[in-house]
Amino acid sequence: MQEIYLFLMTFVFMFLIYEIFVVRKEKKGKSKKTPMEVRFLEARYHLDLKKINYKQLLNVVSFVSALDIALIVTVIALAKSFVLELVLGACLTLPLILVSYHFVGKFYQKKGMKENV
Repeated sequence: MQEIYLFLMTFVFMFLIYEIFVVRKEKKGKSKKTPMEVRFLEARYHLDLKKINYKQLLNVVSFVSALDIALIVTVIALAKSFVLELVLGACLTLPLILVSYHFVGKFYQKKGMKENV
């Protein structure tokens, strides 16, 4: 039961942090840089940002990022030794991020938000 609470607390905390410091800044136009996740999706899946509702994309990115972090923290919390926690964290981070953003990229491609290449 503690793992569920840890997951939920981590998810909500990271989602709020991401919303406050990245999404809100982008929505107000204060940020001059596009978030790295959006640039990755644009480059890897050839998404056309002109066709995409940018605010919705930012919300999806913040949700997926918070979900990834919460999953990694929860799995690491299940480990009993510090070394195992480090190994799990290092081994899970990149594959989980790539898989989750793969689903996001394919979702937007299927909605027809792809550039004409």
